[in-house]
Amino acid sequence: MGSGLGWSRFFRWNALVVGQPMIRHRPRLELDFRQIRRMVAGDRPDRCAVLLSGFAFRHKLTGDGARQIMAIHIPGEALDFQNLCLEESDHKVQMLTRGVVAEIAREPLERLVLDNPTVGRAVLVFTLVEASIFREWVLNIGRRDARSRIAHLLCEFAYRMNAQGLAPSGIYELPMTQEQLADATGLTPVHVNRVLQALQRDGLMERDRRIIRFVNWDAMREVGDFNARYLHAREFQIN
Repeated sequence: MGSGLGWSRFFRWNALVVGQPMIRHRPRLELDFRQIRRMVAGDRPDRCAVLLSGFAFRHKLTGDGARQIMAIHIPGEALDFQNLCLEESDHKVQMLTRGVVAEIAREPLERLVLDNPTVGRAVLVFTLVEASIFREWVLNIGRRDARSRIAHLLCEFAYRMNAQGLAPSGIYELPMTQEQLADATGLTPVHVNRVLQALQRDGLMERDRRIIRFVNWDAMREVGDFNARYLHAREFQIN
């Protein structure tokens, strides 16, 4: 599936190790997916967070309550570095599963970013790569058909999990329901179910509840029009 992104190593080294004094006395927060949220639109954030375990997602709601999931976060990723520069949150961040989050107070993190170019570049690069992923998701929802949308999302998740060493055998547990997959791809849960069944029937993947295994990675990548370039893996390599 390609070389690893090194997300987790990158941020442990840059944000957690170099900046250890700023979080030394801050407790890790154990969050449950049944909790309402970690952050909602309109909040005035006073801290940022790094996801240490579990999975989280970003989403927005329309005026009539329809949900659009815009990003999935895996362990090792920062959840809200944009809060360093923006005074008010414009979307929600919520846990998909149980997990642990390390919170970092905003003011000392701001000072660290300004005083330490290495950490500053780490935060900037991560934010730029997030923007790149957002652009790909817009393309996925706006221009790909249902089969390609689902295949692309599954390929991206598998690539990132493999890069983290969380799915070294190519088998992973997708921490999303079919309803959540629908909200991430602009489809209905019924349509998502049909697409998943078709991908299995065509011999591209095997699925046992939420356990996913790609039978043919190259074919799945072709169906999903997946090119990992937008993940900018080289930016996350550590010598």
